[in-house]
Formats: sequence, C-alpha cells, structure tokens
Amino acid sequence: MPKIIPPPGVSDIFPEEITAWYELEAAARKVFPLYGFGEIRPPIFEFTEVFQRGLGGETEVVQKEMYTFEDRGGRSLTLRPEGTAGVMRALAGTDAANGVEHRVFYMGPMFRGERPAAGRKRQFHQTGVENVGHEANPGLDAECIAMLCHFLQEAGITGYNLLLNTRGVQSDRPASEKVLAEHFRAHLDEMCDDCKERINRNIWRILDCKQECCRKIIETAPDPAEFFSQESKDYFAKVCDLLAKQNIPFTVDRRLVRGLDYYVHTVFELTHSGLGGQSAIAGGGRYELTLPGLKKPLPGVGFAAGMERLLIVREALGVKAPEARHPQLFLASLGEKALAFNSELAAKLRKQGISAALEYEAKSMKSQMRSADRLKADYVLVIGDSELEQGRANLKCMADGNETAVSFDELATVLAK
Repeated sequence: MPKIIPPPGVSDIFPEEITAWYELEAAARKVFPLYGFGEIRPPIFEFTEVFQRGLGGETEVVQKEMYTFEDRGGRSLTLRPEGTAGVMRALAGTDAANGVEHRVFYMGPMFRGERPAAGRKRQFHQTGVENVGHEANPGLDAECIAMLCHFLQEAGITGYNLLLNTRGVQSDRPASEKVLAEHFRAHLDEMCDDCKERINRNIWRILDCKQECCRKIIETAPDPAEFFSQESKDYFAKVCDLLAKQNIPFTVDRRLVRGLDYYVHTVFELTHSGLGGQSAIAGGGRYELTLPGLKKPLPGVGFAAGMERLLIVREALGVKAPEARHPQLFLASLGEKALAFNSELAAKLRKQGISAALEYEAKSMKSQMRSADRLKADYVLVIGDSELEQGRANLKCMADGNETAVSFDELATVLAK
C-alpha cells in the first residue's frame, strides 16, 4: 500500500514514538513547578501584529518565516513561530503589566517556514518558561538558566555546553552599533547578500549569520559589550558569579545575540554535539517585549527548548524511552456466547484499571492469537462454553507460556498483582 506522506517539514508521531515525548513533558511538569511555575496554554495563532511588534519587524522570523493568513473577517493572523510573544500577550491583560510577577511554562507546536533539516521542522514543538512582570534582576536570570539545566538533567540529557552573553540595554546600543558598522563596512564586499542588507536594517543580525564568508569577519569584530555602560557590565558579571556559585559551567560567547530584537541583558544558548550541524537545543534570555495596547514594554526572562532536538540528543546519548503501552490482557472468544461475555468483561476490567483487548467478531483461535501477538498482550484468557459454565479459565502468560486457573471474579485482582 503506498504511503501517503504529510507536507514537507511536518511529521506524524506514532504510538511507538510517543513515550519519549511523554518523558520530556513529564520532566517539564515535574521540574518547572519546583520553581513556582504553572502551565499556561495560549492559542496557536495570534493577530499578526503581536509577532511583528513583539519580535521586531527586522527579524528573520518576521520577514521570512511566519505562516500568515487572512481569516474570513479580513483579520491578519499568524501561526505562532515562537512561544514568548503569545504568552506575553496573554499576561499583558493581568497585573503583570503593573509589575506583579507571573511564572508560567508552556509546551506545544510552533510554525516556521524554514528549510527542513534534522531537528528543524516547519511544525516543531517547544517547551518553555516565562517569568514576567518583575524588574530586571540578575538572580532571576541565573535561576532561569539553572532551571533549564535541571530540566535537561531530569530528561536524561547530559554533555551540553552553556553559552552566555549580554545584550546590554537599549541605551547601550548606539555606541556599540557605531563600532560594529565601521568594522563591517570595511569588509562589505566580502559579505553575503543578506548581511549587506542587515548592515543598514539591523546590524545585530550580522552576528547571527552562519555563512562562512561572514563568520571570519564576525570573529574579528569588536566586542559590543566593551561599549556598554558599567551598570550593564556589572549586571552580567553578577549573573556569571551566581552561576559559578551553583557550579554551573558556562562559556562567555561575545558573538551570541540570539535571533530576536526583544532581548536585553542576559542571553544564553545550550548546544550539544549529539545534534549534528544544528547544535542548539535550547536558548533564551532577558527581554522587554513591546505589545499592542501597552504604554511600555513588558519585562521578563525565559527560555525555550526544541523538543524534536532534545529527542535526537537523547537517542544519541542512548537514553531509552519505555515501550508504548500494550494490553495487559487479550480475551479470546470461542463462540458467540463467549464473545458477548468477553465484551462485557473487557468493559468491566477497563473500569478497574486493567487494559484489555479482544476481537469483536467471530474469528478462529489461530487468528485471535495472532492478534494477541501483534498487540503484544501480556496475558491471554481463552473463554468458551465450558469456561462460562465453570466461571473460570486458564490465564496464559505470553512471555513464558505458563498457565494459571483464575476465576472471573478474581481476574482483576490477579492481573493487578
């Protein structure tokens, strides 16, 4: 039978794969509440303006990657390309806008029109956190990074590298942008076409460029942080000191800016060699997000981790997820009376927490046993007229073939043991 494939950049997640996803989700739901975070579930599409204003109109995401459409009412809507803007839009309607701290986490699908690659899909999934509404504080930045490391540990992921940098604040930018522009203009003929445009649109995007011709020039560029205020430098030094005191190793990467315009002060990224070329598995930082209807930017700190990428790394590390759940019991029926009885028995057992399966039409015993094997049932109970008269049957263990006589009344208790 020919395979009907989904569109490029999206994929189906089958039952045999889903247990690994469950483990990632369980790790998030275990760790994040330890830090006072509760789950939020915003919609998967927003008014386009939320992302245009929140992420910055000059970012690659807004310019090239968003899935935007017009609804029947003529409104411009966009499938969320990341989680922060939608969460912040939701919290902007609370007292977070008045400086009251809100701690939330989320997980779910995101959408970007990128070129598909390993660990990078057009529909991908993230889990992330946002600590919103408070004033900038190095302690909260360090706590956010520590929580991300804790989550990865819980998910069985080790061997990652933590990269750290500072973006300063908006008032720091003019001086650093001036020296960056002088450096890059001297090498403009050697740079890629995108960076030739970025030098006038948004010079910080050049530092994110992955083209080899630009990387060499980026490596020799002045360190923007050298031109930041002493206050911004002290803020970053405090974050580094707090992480060191928690024995969290990191590398300061002066070229790390992250890809979105809303970042200020601390930015960070976690990479792992198990992912291959696309080495980033998580990242985030402190931000000030401008949203429609707000008089001033909403501050916060957070991160997002790509779940597909985390699964690839887990596999590279040899982390095994549990097998997909299969029925504890398969009820084989010999005759119509047994079939009717087994239908009722299965319903009763399921309500008692026992997973049970059966064929709902008359089939040969050979065919039913094939079904039990295919479903990987732990036990098989064969019921016919004589078993119905006696009120008991032989429970067969599929692993070793041993059989035990069990009454129907005791069946749930025996299986629970």
